[in-house]
This record gives sequence, structure tokens and C-alpha cells, in this order.
Amino acid sequence: MKKTLILLLFFISVSFGTSREEIRGIISSIVQRLPASTKAGIIIYNPLTQDTIFQKNAFVSMTPASNTKLFTTAAALSMLGGDFPLYTKLITNDHNIKNGVINGDLYIKGYGNSTFTSSDLERMVKDLAHKGIKKITGQIIGDDNYFDDVYFRADWIPDEVTNISLPPISALVIDRNRVVTYKKVRRRMKAYTTNISDPPLFAAKLLREKLIAEGISVGTSCTKGEAPKNGIILSESKIILRDLIALINKHSDNFLAECLFKTIGAESSKQKGNSFYSTQAIINFLEENGVYLKGSSVVDGSGISRFDQVTPISISGILEKMYFDVANFDNYYKSLSIAGVDGTLRYRFKGTSAENNLHGKTGTLDGISSLSGYLTTARGDDLIISMIMEFDKRGNRFHHAIQDEIVKLLTDWK
Repeated sequence: MKKTLILLLFFISVSFGTSREEIRGIISSIVQRLPASTKAGIIIYNPLTQDTIFQKNAFVSMTPASNTKLFTTAAALSMLGGDFPLYTKLITNDHNIKNGVINGDLYIKGYGNSTFTSSDLERMVKDLAHKGIKKITGQIIGDDNYFDDVYFRADWIPDEVTNISLPPISALVIDRNRVVTYKKVRRRMKAYTTNISDPPLFAAKLLREKLIAEGISVGTSCTKGEAPKNGIILSESKIILRDLIALINKHSDNFLAECLFKTIGAESSKQKGNSFYSTQAIINFLEENGVYLKGSSVVDGSGISRFDQVTPISISGILEKMYFDVANFDNYYKSLSIAGVDGTLRYRFKGTSAENNLHGKTGTLDGISSLSGYLTTARGDDLIISMIMEFDKRGNRFHHAIQDEIVKLLTDWK
């Protein structure tokens, strides 16, 4: 009861103006309520004044979970820009299709467009029909050579033990590389999801089916290969990077993040995107921008792996870099979940001063909870926060509550 009264008096004082030292003391009292076994890393920083409001274990390496996506999306935006297109294209090696016949092969090639769907494919096939295509004499070929063919994270991360599995990470994606089938179970239809084993071959076969359904004559041969560099683009579908990173950050989409991770590798190396090129590109980006890297290791784009190790100060550093990046900050800021409004923060902070204020990225694994982002205090100061908590007691809900208490304290600060 005594502790509750003291905290209540602290929060009343915040409403009437509180010094940085007093805020630091209140945050310390909140953090002290964490179990002794919880490892907490926290930094609260004002990027304009360069003042550290509070820090605890800010230079200690920890598992960031999905806060890793902050590095992936920041690097992609900075390297490629918000208007960068990620394509799926239909390409032919026949340079003369005026007679309505493709005397050659038709390729479907992916360039990291991880949101491409079978409905998009149908629209592209209709586009061919509108161009007057009635017959294809050659093969239907799937091309995912923009990335390597190491489709699964366990194959590029040695000794990976995560229990979160993803569909194949490939440059050519249709319906997130999954097939959904329905089966009647006890008078109800139940959905079953199966991962595609061979994305380029699956895409070629599905394209052939859509062509036939549209009345276009095709042969029986489907295979995978590489589209000619001087081929003719017949149709294309795309998503631009700013829209993709909003899907990744707001909804913490692991599959989309991993596909973007390999896109970074492909674009930075100008070779097939792979985990080595991707990791090197992100590390180089952080080094070039002066982000503290000691104790940091990035092995994937999503943060699923516990081999991802970063410090709160490095997360704060990337958020600070983006804060001062005039060209890219708006896209980055808008990609984050808005407290009480959307994404993974839509149910947190409702009815508080943090609602529609905090723009952040959550991270959750068993025994891990992280929250980082931007907020504005009641006195108008912009702050960067990063909190990572590794725990074996009290669970996620308790640690979320501690994080939320700190955030609400800061957004109320006058």
C-alpha cells in the first residue's frame, strides 16, 4: 500500500512538471518491480538535445525478437528508397507477338514481390489476352534466380532451433508460397495449409492453368530456369517498398521481412540475394551511420532467431539515424504500429496519452518482450525508446504492463 501511494504521488507530480532527475527516479522505481531474474535493457533518449533520460543495460547484448525488423526496414529504405518497386513479371524470348502467338517460352520471374497472389496472376494473364495472345508454342518457365534457392532459415542459420517455421523464402512468391485446401470434418469445412516445396515450378504450373482457363493455347511442358536478360516484358505486378515495410512493421510479418532481407542482399551485391550478402549489407549500413555495433549479430530479417543479438543502444542508434533522415523518416515512421490504433499495438494504450502518440515496433518470443519506437511528451519533446526484457517469470502480460507504464509516464511528462 505504501509503495502504491508513493507511485501515485510521483504520477501526480508529473502532471505539474517534473525534472529529468525525478522522471529517472520514477522509471527506476517501476523497473525495480521486475523479477530479479528478468534481464532488462532500456534506453530513453532525446535525439534533438542528445540527452539520455534513462538507461539500464543499454550496452548489453540481448535477443530483440521482432525489433530486428527495425534494422531490416531501415536498411532497405535507406539503400533503395520508398519508391523502390518489387516486381513479378511475365517475360518472353519472342520479340514479335503481333500475330498473337508467342513462338518461344513464357517466363514468370520474381524480383522479391512477396505479396504477389494468384489473383494478381489472373490479372496478368488477362493482360496477355488483352494484348491478343492466343497461343504459346514453348515452355512455361518459373524463374526465382533473383534470390538463391536456400529457401529455409534453418539451412542458412547453423544450429537454428526456433520453433517458428515459415514457407520457402524465394524471389518468386505466389500466395505466400502456401496452398490452402479445405476438407470436411464433422460437417464443417476445415482449412489445411501446405507449404510449396518448389516455388518456381509451382508458379510455372499455376501460370499454365490460368492461361488455359483464359482460353490461351499452351503446351504441356512446365519447368524452371532463367529468363533472358533481353526478353520482352509482357506484364508486371509490383508493390513499392514504402507499402511493403508498413506491412512488415505494423503487423510484424516474418515472411515478408525475410523476403525483404534477401532483396537487400540482391540489390547490394548485384548478385543472387542470399543471407551472407544481406547480413553484410545491413552491418555495413549500420557501420556507415555510426550505429553502435559491439555485441550485435544479425542473422535474419525477421528476428525469429535467438542468434539475433543486439543492444538497446544499437536500436536507439538506428531510430536516431532514421529520425534525422529527411528523405526516409516519414515512410519509416508511418510504417510503425500506432499505439491504440493499428498493428501489434492496436490493443495497447487505448484511452491514455500514448494512444495515437507512440509509433513503435513490438517483439515477442517465448521469454522475450521488446518495444522500441518514437513518442512525444506532454511538453512537446520527441523521445526515442528501446526496451528489451528477457524473463523466466511472470510472463509477457506482466512485462508488457511494465513497458506500458514507462511509456505512459513519458507521454504524460510535462
